[in-house]
Amino acid sequence: MKQNLLQRITAQMPEFSKGQRSIAQYILAHYDRAAYMTASKLGALVEVSESTVVRFANELGFEGYPEMQRALQELTRTNLTAAQRMEVAGNLFDRDTVLDKVLLGDADKIRHTLEGIDRAAFATAVERIVAARNIYILGVRSSAFLADFLTFNFRMICDNVRAVEGTSGTEIFEQILDIGPADVLIAISFPRYSTRTVRAVEFAKRAGADVVAITDSVTSPLAAGADQLLTARSDMASFVDSLVAPLSIINAMLAAVSLAKPDEVAARLHRLEGIWDEYEVYDKNSV
Repeated sequence: MKQNLLQRITAQMPEFSKGQRSIAQYILAHYDRAAYMTASKLGALVEVSESTVVRFANELGFEGYPEMQRALQELTRTNLTAAQRMEVAGNLFDRDTVLDKVLLGDADKIRHTLEGIDRAAFATAVERIVAARNIYILGVRSSAFLADFLTFNFRMICDNVRAVEGTSGTEIFEQILDIGPADVLIAISFPRYSTRTVRAVEFAKRAGADVVAITDSVTSPLAAGADQLLTARSDMASFVDSLVAPLSIINAMLAAVSLAKPDEVAARLHRLEGIWDEYEVYDKNSV
């Protein structure tokens, strides 16, 4: 199943029936649209029965149409340009229902993430972070805000946090030059995956550091180098992916680390409150 689905369809084209060839030709030309069609809609579009569409999925080695549809959606998420993704989103939403569909979809992503996350990997990641000499945090492009959020809050409770700025590939390696077995790298990346993040994970892995990867699936290029793999659903909401589920994992990670060393965190936050008061960081006149 690791072979590109479109390549598989092309290779099996001579084996298909006439109706199945019609399905195959449509998918090869418009897989971005087919990925979000029901079996009946796809069948009607190419003038074959719904059962023919289901048999087509079976011929490709899938247990049913929903499994093939998920594979097509994965292709859509990882291969399409931003402009193409926007076109697909236009077929998924309309102005009157977009708010409801996006928010309900986000809630569904969090639920599916909770059901599928590796709880043992999460617990081990927290242990490694608590024990780490240094905590390196990396996320670039669309994942940068997740890395910034995690860095900002970890610095509230830890004094060994190092933000890895993703401005260029070479600068990333300069910032993690001294990473080693006593350190942890938390790497965050979602489709379209950042090559810089993937290479940084490989570098940290070779250096013996523990790697915590927050990404979307076991097929993510980060997965191979991860000691602890934390997967979060991030299905396409428009021309970008929805990242509410990984943000929830990050919130849980922050809470778990603080609970692992409550006295140290409480003392540190107490000191910070004194600094905030002294330098009037927050407006105390607000009611």
